Amino acid sequence: MVCVDELGPVIPRTFPPAPGWSPDGHRIKSEVDYGRGPEKTWVYGALRVRDGHQVTMTASSRNSAFYQQFLQKVEAANPVGDIYVISDNLSSHNSLSTRTWLEDHPRIRHVFIPVGACWLNLQEGWWRIFRKAALAGQSFAGPPEIEHATRLATSQLNARARPWIWGRPAPPTRQLRRRYTYTV
Repeated sequence: MVCVDELGPVIPRTFPPAPGWSPDGHRIKSEVDYGRGPEKTWVYGALRVRDGHQVTMTASSRNSAFYQQFLQKVEAANPVGDIYVISDNLSSHNSLSTRTWLEDHPRIRHVFIPVGACWLNLQEGWWRIFRKAALAGQSFAGPPEIEHATRLATSQLNARARPWIWGRPAPPTRQLRRRYTYTV
């Protein structure tokens, strides 16, 4: 069983200088950094639930062609047995070209989660850990730096991977420090 999702777009940008005051007493204003160009990068991720290992891939857009490339990487990372891919109902996951591609790869079986229930996909929880490890506090100059950060964070997180369980662990049982005995 593999949980699949996309993260993004991750936009390369440099951050403006910290707010302050100029020598003549005016507040420093910075240019608005608005990124809506070809530099966007999407991160595809597949979490293998049984052992917590992750397969990631960066792409310049979120379409059927890149999704099929990603599924090839998932298939290569899981060489034996059937692969149940749990994903949301994005159009690239259910397009005609993807369904045709899946007919040629009978080991991969798609399972779609209900609309509006993204929390059922364990990949969402892994994205939170990934953002802290790879993206938090970083400024990237371009897509190659985003790809490098993705590869590095994925390898570090895979080194300490453990099986994923959906839900919250049971609270620890409280042990009393003292027991009082009353005698009459």
